[in-house]
Amino acid sequence: MTITEKPALDLLIAAPRGFCAGVDRAIHIVELAIEKYGAPVYVRHEIVHNKYVVDSLRAKGAIFVEELEEVPDGVPVVFSAHGVPKSVPVEAETRGLAYLDATCPLVSKVHRQAERLVEQGRHIIFVGHAGHPEVIGTFGQVPNGAMTLVETAEDAETVVVDDPGNIAFLTQTTLSVDDTADIVAVLQRRFPEIKAPRGEDICYATSNRQAAVKAIADHCDAMLVIGATNSSNSLRLVEVAERHGIPARLIQRASDLDLAWLNGIRTLGITAGASAPEILVRELVNRLAEHFTITEREEETTRETISFKLPRGLEAATV
Repeated sequence: MTITEKPALDLLIAAPRGFCAGVDRAIHIVELAIEKYGAPVYVRHEIVHNKYVVDSLRAKGAIFVEELEEVPDGVPVVFSAHGVPKSVPVEAETRGLAYLDATCPLVSKVHRQAERLVEQGRHIIFVGHAGHPEVIGTFGQVPNGAMTLVETAEDAETVVVDDPGNIAFLTQTTLSVDDTADIVAVLQRRFPEIKAPRGEDICYATSNRQAAVKAIADHCDAMLVIGATNSSNSLRLVEVAERHGIPARLIQRASDLDLAWLNGIRTLGITAGASAPEILVRELVNRLAEHFTITEREEETTRETISFKLPRGLEAATV
């Protein structure tokens, strides 16, 4: 009897990867709310963009809805990490709903900047992706007409503003670092007096994960990114790899991988978006080990130590 040897496959795993502090905080808020109030706890929109996470929380007693009108009276509701328009907590208060805001603090920082800029009388050019919950939430912090959305460098070349000397720009936190730099360069060329945000709006986790992919891309034949199809930061990781000249694919679970895609691949890069738990990385490695003789190496570009406080009312539940 002949035993067929499994082909060799080197795995180069990017670090940092996976959960960021904002995602970890948001998930913890839902878990603590269920512990404090009992099931069910309603969550407006996916708490983070990851089916595994959402299904896990649903099994614990979370019910996910898209609009507040779907939440019955008298039950607690959690707002997702992406942020919500101001009208949502106002509606919750009007109905007497107990709510917890799991908005990532770095998204909240952009919200406060938008408010301050509008108070100064500036029009805001917002760099982001139309329809993304974070963009909807940020636009909902200011009056209609106070912000204009720009998605690409081409948009930046053609955007028209009434008072070019009195404008500012802000950005979504989960964008491509390189794309955003190109867009901002166009805006600053066209509008030399445009006011930049305080510090970088693109969050540390997004920047770090893109930098980690860049660090390993030249040593890989292909890249797999674990993340949801509606996860902005995960999609950007695929783009970063492709721009470095290697094929890349986004998968949600190990079972989504077509093994034929790995034909001829000797070194495979692996990373995970900021809302993908580490268990999904291990799941992928284990599946690959069933079909290949693998060697595994992690390449760490930076160490993340950031953590965010929980909302008042839940802190006591952790004691």
